[in-house]
Amino acid sequence: MIQDIGPKKYYNEYHDKAPDEKGRILVYRGSEVLISHKEDGQIFFPALSDFSGCEMNYTYLFAINEEEFYLGEPVEWTIPETYHFEHVRQFRLARPRELAFAGITGHQLYEWYQRHIYCGACGVRMHRDHKERMVKCPSCGNMVYPVISPAVIIAVTHNGKLLMSKYAGREYKKYALIAGFNEIGETIEETVHREVMEEVGLKVKNLKYYKSQPWPFTGTLLMGFFCELDGEDDRITLEEEELAEAGWYSPEEVPEDEERIALTREMMTRFKKGEYML
Repeated sequence: MIQDIGPKKYYNEYHDKAPDEKGRILVYRGSEVLISHKEDGQIFFPALSDFSGCEMNYTYLFAINEEEFYLGEPVEWTIPETYHFEHVRQFRLARPRELAFAGITGHQLYEWYQRHIYCGACGVRMHRDHKERMVKCPSCGNMVYPVISPAVIIAVTHNGKLLMSKYAGREYKKYALIAGFNEIGETIEETVHREVMEEVGLKVKNLKYYKSQPWPFTGTLLMGFFCELDGEDDRITLEEEELAEAGWYSPEEVPEDEERIALTREMMTRFKKGEYML
């Protein structure tokens, strides 16, 4: 999965520090990132030295091993030679994996900072804290920390088949599993039952937790569950605003996982190989 960057290690502790000449600078423009490619196609990000003579604000983000990454927010600048902006969706396939993970995780933090420039309580411009990753209103004292949205990925099985679906109205057109966000006041297990009922009109039983995954593309913490259909009536009632289609598929019909970055596809592959069947 995209966060599996071993043997390298991701360190997300916040530090109030400025970049040195080796610090990697992540510059975003909406859904785009400033990036370049080596001759072999691998990606790399600019260093502080690439912005000599530019006016830019820097915020420490995280480190991977000894390499530090900073959010760069230009004030007066010129795009460095050999660099250009690309859509962050390219991180789904980009290599090396640790830089793809850094790029999309940095974008998640960039979006959080962008959405909290002003206080949601009184409208005053927020200040970034120097001790922890937090923004604080100097007027009313409102403090805001990064918000992570919990969600579930659900592999429903029945009579040797897997329930797969396709989203409605999204760019992603491949098969996926039932998924949805946790709501206030419910357990994550209750989310599983509710989402399956809402999207395909089915009841499930025998929930088995599989594993979790941070998914920076949507700022989500995904939690995967395998479960069984409760009963023998497998007729699907499709929620057409959420799903374009849904159906029961044998292991041979489950597509291969070409990207190897998502919890959803890993769970589908486990079923395909017969490694996780209830």
